[in-house]
Amino acid sequence: MDQIVVMHNRKAVTSSLNVASVFGKEHRGVLRDIDNLIEGLAQIGADLFFETTYIHEQNKQEYRMFLMNRDGFTLLAMGFNGKEALQFKMKYIDAFNQMEEQFKQPISSTKALLQAALEQEERISGVSDRVELLENNMRIDGAQEYRINKKGRGKVVECMGGMDTKAYKEISKRAFSQFWNEFKKYFEIPRYGDLPKTRFDEALQFISEWSPNTAMRMEIKTLNAQQNLNLNDGEFQ
Repeated sequence: MDQIVVMHNRKAVTSSLNVASVFGKEHRGVLRDIDNLIEGLAQIGADLFFETTYIHEQNKQEYRMFLMNRDGFTLLAMGFNGKEALQFKMKYIDAFNQMEEQFKQPISSTKALLQAALEQEERISGVSDRVELLENNMRIDGAQEYRINKKGRGKVVECMGGMDTKAYKEISKRAFSQFWNEFKKYFEIPRYGDLPKTRFDEALQFISEWSPNTAMRMEIKTLNAQQNLNLNDGEFQ
């Protein structure tokens, strides 16, 4: 009796061969009853009964057999009468219940595991989001601030033509002011020390590509040209 109901394709089923054996009927008679039910049920019958085959243990021949779910068995067993038939029906119902309950438990466990995994993933995602937020809000450290300051000052001196030039001596303050104002405006920060750590490399690239505006470049050129002219005049005196 333990095997009167089995799992097949994730469904609890029993076989026509099993039903015939338990209820003491000829298998061909059970097959005939199922054929009649399928004919009367039309398309619905395909959802209740599944025709297959089995190999007879003695003659090794292949014969027809049906698998049926709970509803299929219920319809078939309606025509089985008698006290023993009622007891057998109850045993089948219990067997279906037990098999379906056993099948539900792994699903429930799997569902619980999946739910737990999903919740864990959400927690990890939340932590990752917070870490990313912290990283985006972190400011450059002292060493990075020093590098930006040094590289920025070096860039301005380079654009002036050097620290010994007339341009540097006369307008370097304005040049430094222009550079840092453009730097802070580009990165939308009040001071260069507030630069986000994630944009440090971008800041170095900005400095490398920076140059004074057109008016200041012309002024630098004019001042340094005057210095060179004065030096040349001194050589001829």
